[in-house]
Amino acid sequence: MKKTIIYIILSFIASAIFSIEINPKNVRIIRDQYGVPHIYGNTDEEVAYGLAWATAEDDFKSMQENLLTARCRLSEVKGKDGAIMDFLCAVLGARETVDKNFETSFSPKFRNILSAYVLAVNKYAKLHPEKVWLDNTFPITEKDVIVGYTIGLALMSNVPFSIMKITNGSIENNFLRQPKGSNAFAVNSHKTKDGNTYLGINSHQPLEGPYSWYEAHLHSNEGWNILGGTFPGGVTIFHGANENLGWAHTVSFADHDDVYKLKMHPTEKLKYQFDGKWLTLKVKKVRIWVKLFWIFKIPITKTFYESVYGPTLEKDGNYYALRFPAAFDIRGAEQWYQMNKAKNLDEFQSALKTMAFPGLNIMYADKFDNIMYIDYGQFPKRNKHYDWWHVLPGDTSATLWKANDYYTYDSLLKVINPECGFLFNNNNTPFFCTKKSENMNKNLNSLKDFYFAYNDNRALRTEYLFSSKEKISYDEFKAIKYDQKFMNPAFNYAMINIEDILHLDPKKYPQIKESLELLKKWNRSADVNNKQASMVALIVKQIIDKLVDEGHFPAVRTRIKEWFLVQCVEEAQAHLLKYFGTLEVPLGDLQKLVRGNKALPIGGIPDVNATMWISKYKNGKYKAEAGESYIELVQFTENGPIIESVSPYGASNVEGNKHYDDQMELFVQHKCKKMSMNLDDILKNKESDYHPE
Repeated sequence: MKKTIIYIILSFIASAIFSIEINPKNVRIIRDQYGVPHIYGNTDEEVAYGLAWATAEDDFKSMQENLLTARCRLSEVKGKDGAIMDFLCAVLGARETVDKNFETSFSPKFRNILSAYVLAVNKYAKLHPEKVWLDNTFPITEKDVIVGYTIGLALMSNVPFSIMKITNGSIENNFLRQPKGSNAFAVNSHKTKDGNTYLGINSHQPLEGPYSWYEAHLHSNEGWNILGGTFPGGVTIFHGANENLGWAHTVSFADHDDVYKLKMHPTEKLKYQFDGKWLTLKVKKVRIWVKLFWIFKIPITKTFYESVYGPTLEKDGNYYALRFPAAFDIRGAEQWYQMNKAKNLDEFQSALKTMAFPGLNIMYADKFDNIMYIDYGQFPKRNKHYDWWHVLPGDTSATLWKANDYYTYDSLLKVINPECGFLFNNNNTPFFCTKKSENMNKNLNSLKDFYFAYNDNRALRTEYLFSSKEKISYDEFKAIKYDQKFMNPAFNYAMINIEDILHLDPKKYPQIKESLELLKKWNRSADVNNKQASMVALIVKQIIDKLVDEGHFPAVRTRIKEWFLVQCVEEAQAHLLKYFGTLEVPLGDLQKLVRGNKALPIGGIPDVNATMWISKYKNGKYKAEAGESYIELVQFTENGPIIESVSPYGASNVEGNKHYDDQMELFVQHKCKKMSMNLDDILKNKESDYHPE
C-alpha cells in the first residue's frame, strides 16, 4: 500500500513536469522475423515513445541498470561491482553537471522527444511492476536519461583510464577493466568494383549489459528514418544508416582528459597550494547501500573531494584531481539526434559543429559517394610548456585549461574523399587512416600533441588488405571486416614484442619445448578452427590481464619481459593439457559464445579485425565477453541503401523469448541478416504489428 501511495504521488509530480501527451495509437511497432523493432509515428516524439517502449519490452533489465547507475543505486542490485559504478558516477559529478546545464542545453523539440521517451518508460514500469528491480525507482525524469548519457560519454572517452592511472589499476570492476575498441571502414567508387559506396559499422563493446547494442529502425513523418544501434536507454540511434548516409563510431585514444597531483600543505589537513595560495578541498560524500545477499544491504559512505581542477581522489596519502570535457557539456544526446536526421555531408557536418561529444572517432559514408574519417571531440586549449600525457602539477593555473574553450571543428583531424577511395580506423592513430601516401602529416597539425604514434595489428592489417587490391568487391570488403589474422611480424598495441613469443628458444626452455614448436607452426590466424590459436589466446589473455592489473591503459605500448612470456606459455600449456589432454585445440573448442544453455564455438583473439575478448566459463573453457558486437554493413547504391546486420545473441534480452539467441549461429559464422527500411518489405516479413500501451 505504501509503495502504491508513493508511486501515485511521484506520478502526480511527474505529470506536472511532463506536459507532453502521446497517443499510443499513433505509434506503430512492427517486428520483423528476427524481432527487430521498426517503429513508425507521425512525429519524432511518437517515435521516441515507441523506441522507449520497444526497448523496455526487450531489455528493461539493462535500461534499469543505466538508470540505477545514474541514481547511484546500482549497488543495491549488483553489490560490490555496482558500488564501484555508483561511486564513479558520484565522482564524475554527472548529476550536478546535468542539474546545472539542463535548462539551457536543449532545443524545445528535443526536450519534447526526451519527455516522450520518459513518458513511455514510466508507463511501462507502472504496467509491469513485477519487472521493477527497486522501490522508488520510477517515475524517471528527462534529467535521469541525460545523466546516463553524460556518464556513458565520459566512460567512452579516457576517463576510466585516468582513474585507473590514479588507482594503479586496483579497481575491480569488469566494465572499467575491459579494453574498449572498434573498427570502422568506408570505401567509395574509387575503390569498389561495382561503383557503390560501402560502410562497415563494427563496434567492439561488451556483449551484454547497459553498454551493449540494441538494434532498431526509427521512422517518422518528420524525416527521421534510420536503422542502427543504440544502448538500452538511448533516445536516438548512436550509429547506423538512413536512406542517404551512415556513420560508425570507434573509441579514440586522443588525450582529452588530465590527471593532476595536488601539492598539499605539510601540516594543515585538506589544504592544497594553488598559485601561491592555500585552498581547502571541498569534502563530498556519497552514501551507498550495498547488497550482500538476498535482500540484505549495508550502508557504505565513500568520501571524495573537489578542487579547482575538478573531482579529486586520495591515494596512499596523495591527492589527485581529474579534469575532463564530459564534466562540462551534456548536449551529446541532441547532437546524435541531428546526426540521425542529416540528409547529406553538409548537414552531417553542421550537426558535428555542435561539438558536443568529448571524444569519439567518426567514419562516414553516403549515397553521393562521399567518405570521411574524423577524430572528433573536445580538445582543450592547453599550455604547451607541460607534458599533458603524464600526471600534471596541480598547483598552478597554468595547467588549468578553461572549460568549453576548445579547438574548433575546422581544427579537427579529418580526411574526406582520399584518391585511393578507402578509409579506416581501428582505434589507432588518426595519422594512419588511409593509403600511406595520403595520410595526414602529424608534424603539420595543430593538435599533434594530443596523440602519440600508436598503431595496432588491426590497423596495419586493414591498410595492407585494402592496399593489396586496386578494386574490391562487396564480398572482399566483408572479408576484410571479418579478417582474423596477425601481421608478420605479429604486432599488438598493448605489447610491442608479441612476436617474441613465437621465437623463444626451445633449448633454453625445455619445459615448454612442445608448446614452442607448436607456436612455430601457427599461421597467425585466430580462425575458429585453428589448432594453434588456443595457445596464443591463453597467452595473450594472461599478458593483457597483467597490463590492466598494473594500471596500463590499452593504448600504452609495453615491452613484456621474457621471463613473463615464458611463464604465460607454461600456464597455457598446463591449462590445455589439463582440460583438453592435448596442446592442439581448435580455438572454437576453447572459447564459446554463450547464452543460456546454448554455447557455440567462436573465433577471434584481441587485436585481429574480428576481435573477441574472453572470460572464464566452465570446464576449462572461456566465453566471449566483449569485442565483435553489433555489426551493420551498408552498400549505398543508386536504388537506395542495402543493409545487412547481426547481433551477438538476438533482439531480445528476455530469457525464453524466441529472439533471445536466434542470431547466434549467424554471428559465429560471420553471416548477417538482410535488413530494410522499406515499409512494404518490412510488412512482407513481419512477425508482429502492434501499438504500445
